[in-house]
Amino acid sequence: MSRRAPRPFSIAIEDLRGRLEPVGGLAGVQSAWREAAGEAIAAAARPVSLRGGTLTLECESSVWAQEIQMMGEELAARVQEAAPDAGVVKIRCVARAG
Repeated sequence: MSRRAPRPFSIAIEDLRGRLEPVGGLAGVQSAWREAAGEAIAAAARPVSLRGGTLTLECESSVWAQEIQMMGEELAARVQEAAPDAGVVKIRCVARAG
């Protein structure tokens, strides 16, 4: 019987990550968020809820919440393109408390 060569650690970690990731629309959005939103928006807001096609973002300030809300349709389309199984139709923004 011959021994198999050890797998590279990065492949083992990627396999494990795939099995541990939560399943569902919000998880898909969270995985694709940086790509869909871009660096600046992704740094200022994070997806926290997805219900009935409405993606709620927690924004670092009310200014960011207002800015992102104004581009809601465009951002929702980009998120839906990046995470097609999520069913994102609308963006809702809330400012982070504190």
